[in-house]
Amino acid sequence: MADSTRRPAAPRPYVFTNANVVDVVAGTVQKNSTVHISNGQIISITSSDGALSAEMSDDATIIDLQGRYLTPGLIDCHVHLVAVPGSGDFGAAFGNPNDVSVLRQPYVCGQMLYRGFTTVRDCGGATLALKAAIAEGVFPGPRVFIAGRALSQTGGHADLRGSHKGSGPICCGDVAEGLLGRLCDGLAECMRTTRDELRRGADFIKIMGSGGVSSPTDRIEQLQFMSKEIRSIVACAGNAKTWVTAHAYTAEAIRHCVENGVRGIEHGNYIDAATAKLCAEKGVFLTPTLVTYATMANSKWKDFLPADLAAKNETVLAAGLESLEIASEAGVTLCYGSDLLGPLGTAQLEEFTLQARVQSPVEVLQSATVNAAKLLRIENSVGQVREGFEADLLVMARNPLQDVTIFDQPEQNVVGIIKQGRIYKSRWGGLVEDVGLQPTV
Repeated sequence: MADSTRRPAAPRPYVFTNANVVDVVAGTVQKNSTVHISNGQIISITSSDGALSAEMSDDATIIDLQGRYLTPGLIDCHVHLVAVPGSGDFGAAFGNPNDVSVLRQPYVCGQMLYRGFTTVRDCGGATLALKAAIAEGVFPGPRVFIAGRALSQTGGHADLRGSHKGSGPICCGDVAEGLLGRLCDGLAECMRTTRDELRRGADFIKIMGSGGVSSPTDRIEQLQFMSKEIRSIVACAGNAKTWVTAHAYTAEAIRHCVENGVRGIEHGNYIDAATAKLCAEKGVFLTPTLVTYATMANSKWKDFLPADLAAKNETVLAAGLESLEIASEAGVTLCYGSDLLGPLGTAQLEEFTLQARVQSPVEVLQSATVNAAKLLRIENSVGQVREGFEADLLVMARNPLQDVTIFDQPEQNVVGIIKQGRIYKSRWGGLVEDVGLQPTV
């Protein structure tokens, strides 16, 4: 049972006048608007030309945005909240003892929110306890959707044991389970493990469908899980009315997953035109994570990956932008993802600049709002500045439809961050932060 004494006070009503409202669906701006929010929701969006109604003005705080822009809060569809900062190498990102990781995760969550991400999808590691703590206002953070621990075959992408290690722990738990993922082989184990992650509160299921950059014993081109294993996982998730996403790089691995019922693909750096067409036809969501490879290749972090993993990283980085263009041209629904580990999280917003090399500003912004909301099945309440939607809003100094890379400089351009009607962060004197815990009684 939630501790009601730790819940934040009810959100205050606000009326924002002289706002330029960004319509991320149409790619247009509704100028000179008045936006009324109450009880954490957007009540109305009207022209600022008329007088304020009594309903708006009686108890609401009126804030003149002076022509600043209102956009939806951002959604990052690929994060790992367990990969906390504190050391400059990959091994520490996933190699921390559980207590160290748990105590640092609130900091990671708060930093993501203050960059403008009001919702994130954790693709391996985050727990129901963390998700609930944020929802209950114990500490600030984005709304979290969790996969629990990602599912991997033995020797797969979540098996972090080296080739010379025996059957000891894969990371920080027993042989079957680490901070990021857990191992399962064969139909019975795949079904039991899927059901167990759902029991633990997983909102969706994540599988490792190919080799990866950060795993020590598998090559990028390897396929992982047998077809019948993937179908069993998809069936168990479907019975629970949810879905499966897959870590997959190559076209062969992507097809292997999609043809067996997977609904989302993570990374997809080696997708080809035929596979992209298949994904578009089946309504599969693709979440590229270009920024993680670019950041790990940056000279600032040259020691983050050991030499063998750094070589893998270079190959997937080179293919990344081309894959984004192929998928975009095929009509695949693209979602924003960062996948940054540990101290690299400071680069979370730089994916905007990378995607902008291939896509238009509105397409990039859609990937972090409406497309991501569809993937998470919350498109009727999150991802737009629209009446009846959650009041997840960013106050922007400039118009992101003209230059979406402005998100890369949040201190200058993201001047206000509002989640569910509460002002969590202000970088402008006209907006006052209002988040605090209710006093205990």
